[in-house]
Amino acid sequence: MNAAANLPDDIETLKAIILAQQEQNARLEALVAAFKQAMFGRKSEKIDPDQFELALEDIETAIALVETEGEANPLVTPTRTSTPRKTNLGSLPKHLPRIEEVIEPESTVCDCGHERHVIGEDTSERLDIIPAQFRVIVTRRPKYACRSCEGGIVQAPAPAHLIPGGMPTEAAVAHVIVSKYADHLPLYRQAQIYSRQGIDLDRSTLAAWVGRAAFEIKPVYDALLANLKRSAKLFMDETTAPVLDPGRRKTKTGYFWALARDDQPWGGEDPPGVAFTYAPGRSGQYAEDILKGFSGTLQVDGYAGYNRLLKRPTQDIRLAYCWAHARRKLHEVARTGTTPIADEGLRQITALYRIETELRGQNPEARLTARQARSKPIIDDFEAWLTAHRARVSAKSPLGEALKYVAKYWDGLCRFLDDGHIEIDSNAVERTIRPIALNRKNALFAGHDAGAQNWAMLASLIETCKLNAIDPHAWLTATLQAIVNGHKQSRIDELLPWNYAPTV
Repeated sequence: MNAAANLPDDIETLKAIILAQQEQNARLEALVAAFKQAMFGRKSEKIDPDQFELALEDIETAIALVETEGEANPLVTPTRTSTPRKTNLGSLPKHLPRIEEVIEPESTVCDCGHERHVIGEDTSERLDIIPAQFRVIVTRRPKYACRSCEGGIVQAPAPAHLIPGGMPTEAAVAHVIVSKYADHLPLYRQAQIYSRQGIDLDRSTLAAWVGRAAFEIKPVYDALLANLKRSAKLFMDETTAPVLDPGRRKTKTGYFWALARDDQPWGGEDPPGVAFTYAPGRSGQYAEDILKGFSGTLQVDGYAGYNRLLKRPTQDIRLAYCWAHARRKLHEVARTGTTPIADEGLRQITALYRIETELRGQNPEARLTARQARSKPIIDDFEAWLTAHRARVSAKSPLGEALKYVAKYWDGLCRFLDDGHIEIDSNAVERTIRPIALNRKNALFAGHDAGAQNWAMLASLIETCKLNAIDPHAWLTATLQAIVNGHKQSRIDELLPWNYAPTV
């Protein structure tokens, strides 16, 4: 606890300290309970060992993030006890190459005018990782003293590190994160890979690194989400996120909600980006919460939950729908056999897509003009065809259901005709979800709700790097270094992936 002498006398400040401490303790107690249930629960032995490791690493990462929040909050007493948790703090393998850097004081001249001489130095070693190569960064800080007087000792201050007193460089932590969230390598598998190089790092140590990095990088994620919501046109989609219910054999189903921007088809100046948000369900309320502060056109699929957005008192969101989903409904019918009606609908949609291919990259005005001249006649014919065949086909047949879907969303499907900024489909956001699906297939599920949100946050930044042709490892390394070195919160937008300038 805080020493009594250091506690403020103000009652309101004391209340704030108590509430902050209670909130952090409650979060940690919940995570520790989940960890114990997963570790010692009655059914834990029935879980596949690999998936059991995934559950523990996500919970441990979440614990590390909460503890780091406490360390950064002046109102909260650090939760770590005087006895540090047993982690990998020993020496690094001797066979790894050493890259030495010497940090000299600004001046070695004593106040008496004489040159100070080296009397010793402090040396620290941290594990650094570059792709396909391990190395050790040896930092030497010589100490200088004067032979002619007792003017004191001069030594350069130690540089700030993401993991205080720890062995990894920011590049090493970035490598672990990119390997997990971009290359789909869970932490326990990474630990196995490092072990083959003679580097013994357990999963919990790697989880602690990722948790601290997640805490430090969160302001960049918040800035990314805020930047996207300032756009006038966005895409949105959701995909399942199975999350382990600790200590049980089954999972519960959460969702990753993706909010994406891609103005490249019409030559927009805003860079592409995507922000994922984890939510425990698929209710339209989650979409509404995520989109607070956004107004404009939202392009989505036919999920009914998005209709909730149209009930906003401000009426500041309009929905554009996706022709790829409409085509998919007809394609599913066409696959069953001879279906001339569905085949004809597919041919008309194909004609629309041919026009869109030609218009890609043109400015909104040119796209609008071409769509009115070339696409609108096809849409008019399609509407007449749709009305005629809906009257002839049973509404409960597969074809009737497909036609009903198209008719239900007709106004939103036609919205691209009247606005050159709108795409014909929402494939842009679906492409950003594919890596999430790959990671989900590899990992099967997240180990905890907090782990799923960390997954969403870090995947957002990595996928945004990829959308802007930026190396995620290089960007994350530079960003973590900038944060550690005191990058100002007021200039957080400078750290967004599209503002990164690679150094040669």
